[in-house]
Amino acid sequence: METQNYIINDIAPFDISATIRDVQLVFNQLTYSHVPVKKDGHFIGCVSENDAYCFDGNKALSDYQYALEPFHVLEDTNWLDILEAFALHNSNIMPVLGTENSYLGYYELGDIMSLFNNTPFLNETGGIIVVEKGIHDYSFSEICQIVESNGTRIFGVFISKIQNDIVQITVKVGHTAMNSIVQTFRRYKYNIISQHEEDKFLEDLKERSDYLDKYLNI
Repeated sequence: METQNYIINDIAPFDISATIRDVQLVFNQLTYSHVPVKKDGHFIGCVSENDAYCFDGNKALSDYQYALEPFHVLEDTNWLDILEAFALHNSNIMPVLGTENSYLGYYELGDIMSLFNNTPFLNETGGIIVVEKGIHDYSFSEICQIVESNGTRIFGVFISKIQNDIVQITVKVGHTAMNSIVQTFRRYKYNIISQHEEDKFLEDLKERSDYLDKYLNI
């Protein structure tokens, strides 16, 4: 995906000599969590909105250079890595640098999220299956083989949770053969986390439970 088309450069970085009050005034007009800062023409980091309002307005950014956050991405960074950078730094703005730390502009979080929204994982009609297994017991190749052996396409698969050596994997598949896929996962010792109307295994358990309740009430 051509993320370079989403680079915005309508906000010039603050020079390190700018006053904190000037930075605060800009934050009053923007909804960004950070703004970029430069020194001698080169990007050196971002100042956060929270920090800017805590600093003395009469002082300069240079007095608080230690607080600048140097996060950024490069112009050829993959869009998934860009999205990860947003998450890691809890920011809604991401500076983009070219060669020799030259500041090219920034990405907005909403624009990069729109790229994800346009992927087949979200756009294609299908179903979501969430499975879990021991961290040393699963493999993506096995998960893909289980789905494809049931004649269904995979639109995406990712690790959605890791806790206590248990991994949860979210799989987006085509609508066909959902019950067969779920049963195959069970045969391969995967625990099914998601709920499925087509799941005959759960239907059978419910019928047996209802039968047992009726027997005990006799």
